[in-house]
Parts: sequence; C-alpha cells; structure tokens
Amino acid sequence: MKQITAKEVETFLNEGTSLNIIDVREADEVATGMIRGAVHIPLGLVEFRKHELDKTKEYIMVCRSGGRSGRATQLLEGDGFNVMNMVGGMLAWEGKIE
Repeated sequence: MKQITAKEVETFLNEGTSLNIIDVREADEVATGMIRGAVHIPLGLVEFRKHELDKTKEYIMVCRSGGRSGRATQLLEGDGFNVMNMVGGMLAWEGKIE
C-alpha cells in the first residue's frame, strides 16, 4: 500500500498542487472540519460509490488516524484504483481545515 504523510499533503496543497482527497470518516467527524477540497465518502459507502471515482486519477484516502483510510486504500487498490493512505490521519494534520 502506498502511503503519504500529512505534512507532504499539506506541502502539496500549499504549493497549489491539485489533489484528490477522500475523507472516509463519519459525518459527525467531518463536521469538525476537513482538509480543503476533500470529498466526504464514509468508509461504509466507498464500495457503493467507487463508480464515482476515475481510475486514471490518484486519490489520497484520509480518516481520523489512518486505519479506516488504510482499509479504503486496500479496497480501492484491489479494484485497480491508484490510491494512497495518509498515515496518521487527521490526528497528524497540522494544516488548515474547512
């Protein structure tokens, strides 16, 4: 499984790099804020909403600590998507949230 750190994601965003971030936390968790530009797809719905994703794009999966996003990464990898897990999740995030 490919991984990326929260600091790397923050650096890319600060440099203006366009990223495809999927936040797999539950609704009550994302209510406290998400990374700018992230799309909310709760882990339990990833399997049912993967048709909305483009296999030619790279996605960064995010959750609270990295566990659920790791499961989402494995699921999507198994279906041929180009995905990576943000290790440490939002607990490791020091950037701005929206």
